[in-house]
Amino acid sequence: MSPRARKLGEVVRELRERQGLTQAQLAERAQLAMSYVTLLEAGQQANLSPSALGRLARALGVTTKQLSELES
Repeated sequence: MSPRARKLGEVVRELRERQGLTQAQLAERAQLAMSYVTLLEAGQQANLSPSALGRLARALGVTTKQLSELES
């Protein structure tokens, strides 16, 4: 698990929980597989495609730039 993957997972989980969303709800909103969201939050997935990053950011109510900056 890379430090970047771990940080991204923490940020995604925090933003998701602030909105009161389950992993399943976030996955549905972002049009991603729930298993992908689970791996992402566990810090086991950090290589997001630009389109997945955009969908995830929109589902979390932030811009892709904000999401990228938060994970740094």
